[in-house]
Amino acid sequence: NNNSSSNRDSGAASPEIPLTLSASVVLADLPRDATAALASAGGFPATSKVVVKFKAVGSALALQQDVCKISAARKFEEVVRYLRRKLRCKDTDSVFLYVNSAFAPSLDEVVGNLHQCFKNAHDQLVVAYSITPAFG
Repeated sequence: NNNSSSNRDSGAASPEIPLTLSASVVLADLPRDATAALASAGGFPATSKVVVKFKAVGSALALQQDVCKISAARKFEEVVRYLRRKLRCKDTDSVFLYVNSAFAPSLDEVVGNLHQCFKNAHDQLVVAYSITPAFG
């Protein structure tokens, strides 16, 4: 019984505050601007292309042709496959890709969305790559 009082005194567990459903906000619909953004996200025509510029980081081999075009509707995994093919990677080799040397996108991210959000002044999606983890 002494243990139960020491648990209460330690303050480790936060007190439970009962919340009713009426105390929380429930959205019946998304706001109009969010609905419009979601409707248009990923809706790229099959002919729309994105320019991807590859930058080698660390000891990764530089590509002879460091710019390619890929369909905006494709997923980022296609960029990874393309780069692995160009670098002649084995199945067991690791390659780490980062957009703007800042973050590694999800493999199912749409390339056109990444381009819209993170393109550089030359209208290119810059993808840094390395054979060891390099950024965030």
